[in-house]
Amino acid sequence: MKVLCLISLLLWGCQVQGRLLSMPTKPDPDDAAASARWLVSHNFWGVLNTVSTDFGGAPFGNVASFSDGLPNEGSGIPYFYLTTLDPTARNALKNEKASFTVSEYPLGTCGRKDPQNPTCSKMSLTGKLKLVDEKSKEAEFARNSLFAKHPEMKGWPEDHNFQVFKLEIENIFLINWYGGPKSLTVEQYLHPKMYNVDFIL
Repeated sequence: MKVLCLISLLLWGCQVQGRLLSMPTKPDPDDAAASARWLVSHNFWGVLNTVSTDFGGAPFGNVASFSDGLPNEGSGIPYFYLTTLDPTARNALKNEKASFTVSEYPLGTCGRKDPQNPTCSKMSLTGKLKLVDEKSKEAEFARNSLFAKHPEMKGWPEDHNFQVFKLEIENIFLINWYGGPKSLTVEQYLHPKMYNVDFIL
């Protein structure tokens, strides 16, 4: 257990009761792109929402583990390892519309603030949840990223037919301070260095 924790600490920061003991400095709230990428890079899970095929098209939220890449190589794109034995994957194959929400709170950097406090960052990414071609380089990148962050996934049952999905982002809703949502385009989010963002993944 101590060895696993040490490896996790080197890669991501060691978790204790779902919180990290070591966490890179939180970006300046005025830097929306850096804040958004920080949230995605260091989070382990979020709530993935799809259009339910079982409940007449109602929104269906499900806790989902994810990764956007290896340390210092994050893409900003959330990848998931899903099975059609679960409603989320089945929903996405019928209707790709989806959203994914992450919060700063699980990272342990909000202190005593309530998760709904505007200074405790949260973000919803909306777009399309797409199945990734399992033979593609992207799928290989995604699997390596997911297994590095979630080692347990590697041993999940083969007969469950887990597949890699990604969220193709179309819109970003970010709250990381007072004053309402930050203005942030998908281009600014995916290519922060092109927009004078001093942030290293």
